[in-house]
Amino acid sequence: MKVAYLFITPRSASYKLGQMILPQLEGNIHSVEVVGMFFFDDNVFVLRKGDPIGERLAKIAKEKNILLMMCDSCALERGLAKGKNKWVDEKFNPCPNPCEIEPYQTVEGVKVGCFPDLYQELAKNPPDQVISL
Repeated sequence: MKVAYLFITPRSASYKLGQMILPQLEGNIHSVEVVGMFFFDDNVFVLRKGDPIGERLAKIAKEKNILLMMCDSCALERGLAKGKNKWVDEKFNPCPNPCEIEPYQTVEGVKVGCFPDLYQELAKNPPDQVISL
């Protein structure tokens, strides 16, 4: 079975990912194939360069071909991306905007985007289930 995780609640990345999921992935005992992880709110902070969880996660994501993506609005608000919200303007009208990872701020392999970007990326290796934590 293939799964994708959405880290939406406070501390879900630092605790549930860092203390449960990541050690299982590192030990090859997670028992499902993880195809993607999407980070919201302060959960994006584990993807900062130098963060112990983020550095371990980047390594295992590269080895296991796991998508790591953070919410564009969340990343912009926290200084981990530059540009604008990707798919809407200031008045919430649809329009594609540039939004990029802030150089040297995140671990290797992280992407930034909104739901349309997540869907496009996950379509390359679709999950059977999406789990919100």
